[in-house]
Amino acid sequence: MKILGLETSCDETAAGVVEDGVRLISNVVASQARLHAPYGGVVPELASREHEVNLLPVTEAALEPVGGLRGVDALAVTVGPGLQGSLLVGMTFAKAVAHAAGLPAYAVNHLEGHLAALRLMDGPPEPPFAALLATGGHTALYDVVGWGDYRLLGETRDDAAGEAFDKVARLLGMPYPGGPPLERAAAGGATAFEFPRPMLGRGLSFSFAGLKTAVALKVKELGEEETARRRADLAASFQEAAVGVLAAKALRACEELGRERLAVVGGVAANRRLREIIAAGDVEPYWPPAELCGDNGAMVAAAGFMAAARGEVLDEAADPAPSAAIG
Repeated sequence: MKILGLETSCDETAAGVVEDGVRLISNVVASQARLHAPYGGVVPELASREHEVNLLPVTEAALEPVGGLRGVDALAVTVGPGLQGSLLVGMTFAKAVAHAAGLPAYAVNHLEGHLAALRLMDGPPEPPFAALLATGGHTALYDVVGWGDYRLLGETRDDAAGEAFDKVARLLGMPYPGGPPLERAAAGGATAFEFPRPMLGRGLSFSFAGLKTAVALKVKELGEEETARRRADLAASFQEAAVGVLAAKALRACEELGRERLAVVGGVAANRRLREIIAAGDVEPYWPPAELCGDNGAMVAAAGFMAAARGEVLDEAADPAPSAAIG
């Protein structure tokens, strides 16, 4: 069964084709990073309009390896969580295409999509396992009892990890999105500043707003010139605190659950320092290839295969679910 997956939950317009939920055929992503860079973050109205421009050519490119729509058996589309306008563009497009082509369409939760990206790996983890999901909009720990059977262990109380990376990068004069440039700067710096590690010893929930504020206060204390001179050290110190908390809580979850396998998914999963710390723990680590860590259509197609098995058909009257959850 070949499924076309469509992803428009935030600022990536993406489409991909996956066979039987595990074999990657295509994965095409149109980034809006340059569009939103002048604003230091995603502008919802601009994101929605850009999806309208990009969705058809991105979908056509993803379908090219299978000969167009006749080469797929179904569609899957993200219905939430995400930005309402962006979700609406993708859902409307999917409904129209499915209706015109006489194909079934399935509703996918964006968070399950990130977990489903693991199924596209060579040698994916077999449930049960613990999973850390860390993106620009979400940070949570799950016990993956089985595919489709998730238990929420803890989530962020305020900023998501990726959001904190973006905001700190902006404080340090780096472009949006901030994760990659901050990580590059950190590689050349030293952990010279002691930043707090919020909620480190308190359960499995997260909080990154205080850490972001601590960096802002340090930047103000140092002044513009000294901040520029110490940018690499500030980046390294922030990164060590942020990924240190993520890794510590994920490893603790494995210990408390008795899980031997730990998966890390979402855009922050591409961070090399986070991977180093987790790889050094007493677990068997898993993470998707870098191109499948961020938002993409292939993960939606993989999750769509599971949604199809559960009969989660996309109703033509369905509205976006911006606050949808799993677990």
